[in-house]
Amino acid sequence: MTKVKLIQKNSIKPIEPFKTLDEEADFWDTHSVVDEINEGTVVGFHQANKSSTITIRFDPKHLKALRDKAFKKGLGPTTLARMWILEHLSQQA
Repeated sequence: MTKVKLIQKNSIKPIEPFKTLDEEADFWDTHSVVDEINEGTVVGFHQANKSSTITIRFDPKHLKALRDKAFKKGLGPTTLARMWILEHLSQQA
């Protein structure tokens, strides 16, 4: 059984933001997240605090259009749909 050790919040320091895309590419060309993982290595993760979810059904044509638009924006389709819904709701307020 794996032992889980709780780590104090903010004790794991993130990588400093990169100034350019080239700087980030150079970093990841020479580093790997798995290089330092071995037994005893602490691996942290963040889980978003989502309040609720809903399911929305789309016909295949509209779902493809949503996915295509999201892909062009570099987003997932659920993220884009959520953005559009929130924009619409804020306009109605």
